[in-house]
Amino acid sequence: MREFIVEADGGSRGNPGPAGYGSVVIDATTGETLVEAAEYIGVTTNNVAEYRGLIAGLRAAHTLDPAARIHVRMDSKLVVEQMSGRWKIKHPDMKPLAGEAGSVFPVDQVTYEWIPREKNKHADRLANQAMDGAQPIQGRGELRDQPPPAATVTTDRTDVRAALNVAAPSPGWAPADMTAPATFVLLRHGETPLTPQKRFSGSGGTNPSLSPVGQDQAARAATALAARGTIQHIVASPLTRTRETAAAVADRLGLDVTIEEGLRETDFGAWEGLTFGEVRERYPDDLTTWLGDPAAQPTGGGESFAATATRIAATRDKLIAAYAGRTVLLVTHVTPIKTFVQLALGAPPEALFRMELSAASLSAVAYYADGNASVRLFNDTSHLR
Repeated sequence: MREFIVEADGGSRGNPGPAGYGSVVIDATTGETLVEAAEYIGVTTNNVAEYRGLIAGLRAAHTLDPAARIHVRMDSKLVVEQMSGRWKIKHPDMKPLAGEAGSVFPVDQVTYEWIPREKNKHADRLANQAMDGAQPIQGRGELRDQPPPAATVTTDRTDVRAALNVAAPSPGWAPADMTAPATFVLLRHGETPLTPQKRFSGSGGTNPSLSPVGQDQAARAATALAARGTIQHIVASPLTRTRETAAAVADRLGLDVTIEEGLRETDFGAWEGLTFGEVRERYPDDLTTWLGDPAAQPTGGGESFAATATRIAATRDKLIAAYAGRTVLLVTHVTPIKTFVQLALGAPPEALFRMELSAASLSAVAYYADGNASVRLFNDTSHLR
């Protein structure tokens, strides 16, 4: 098992004030710097910037090796004590950030250590460069003088930018950068035979096709999207039900469909094909743990919600980069769509259990170049009536 050291820092010029973070991932065995990450995140507080640095470092390490053991070193006593579970998190702005940081790796893979500021100079330097408007580019330590619009990562081994979250929104009613956003219109696939029975149907099950009802729903969604006239591209999960739904829309709009593996549904392991009641009867302890811990896996080695969130965050950033300024239809599933919305809102992981998402429903999120995300629509089923 590989071991990484994550050093992270964040700060603001004023509190709140113009803020940025810096993160470093180091090979614990060789001492080699594997990844540097830095980002200017607008006007916010020191504590928010410190948490953002931690999240960026953890996500970068996760992309390198999700099975690695992580030792986090920070000079923020607050973050170290809160993430270690010794201090209660009281501030409402810190709770979702701590939840996000805690969802990247299983809890038992990460340890935390407070270090004095003079021993955290690498991350501190990157954070200050981000606040100064300097942006890391390819090759450790090289910089160019221009304000970074989004997270920038350099590494000799892999591109980990896609795994980083968008920046914390800047204050005010409108985004600071008013250029056209990347807009994701999120379409859940139509019904399958499992849908009305409310059975777990993820990426590890029988991969069902649309039922006749689902085919009609897909056609109605296609009609509604044609009337909108704004869809420029279609990207779909690789599963049969999403391919069939996307094909119905593509035929109506005259567009091609691109398949994106990252949009697949969560793998529900041994629960695939079962109802919630059946899972509760057969695997009561596993279900209770799963409902209370985003890092818990379904029985049989399924995918945790934390792992799904990491995958969706990476897919989101990949698609934002590919479709900047354009409107894209993403044909996907319940958990991915809820996760897109949860991440855009900065909501805690348990928010997934508080969203209702109907078959063939439409949602939409816009992503601006300065890191702002705007949820514009959720669970619209008006086209099905």
